[in-house]
Amino acid sequence: MPKREPTALELALKEERLAAYARVRGGYSVPLAGTVFWLGLGGLGYFTDIVGWVKIAFPATGLIFPLAIFFGWALKNPWLKDKNATMSLLPPVMISMLLFWVFIVAAIKEAPALIPLILAVGMSFHWPAIGWSYGRSALFTAHAVVRALACLYIFMAYPDHRLTWLPFSVAAVYLATVIAIYVDSGLVARRLAR
Repeated sequence: MPKREPTALELALKEERLAAYARVRGGYSVPLAGTVFWLGLGGLGYFTDIVGWVKIAFPATGLIFPLAIFFGWALKNPWLKDKNATMSLLPPVMISMLLFWVFIVAAIKEAPALIPLILAVGMSFHWPAIGWSYGRSALFTAHAVVRALACLYIFMAYPDHRLTWLPFSVAAVYLATVIAIYVDSGLVARRLAR
């Protein structure tokens, strides 16, 4: 079967997505906020049990967005102010991601030990779609897949470290992603400027 050529609309949308990615440097201040959040949860794991961890982790998820706004302001990364053709994708993507909380609520009663794994993986469900919105599906999807596999491995192989190593692994994946996004978005910006 011959490969289908992209339509003019598809090409224009791809160009718009990449331009948005370059303008806001991939919104790297958002995953930077995620790095800080997960580092905090990993540190917390050394001082509390699953009940104490959950009592702080759940409300603390609400700090990620304000922290991302702060980092955006402090680093002059205007990701929140940018307007592009894919902005209407964000609300359904975020709603889809937030549906993982159904599993969290069930796990509270039935299997509390699963909560760190569900939280770590569930909070990455939107990454592939966000990557698509920037024209960088592979990079953002890689974040979600590596994160899920690392968390599952630690969860299964090192159960005593579910509250420490597991969140630290998420923070490490975030930090690697911040670096990759920053470098890649700079390369895209230079290419588009030609």
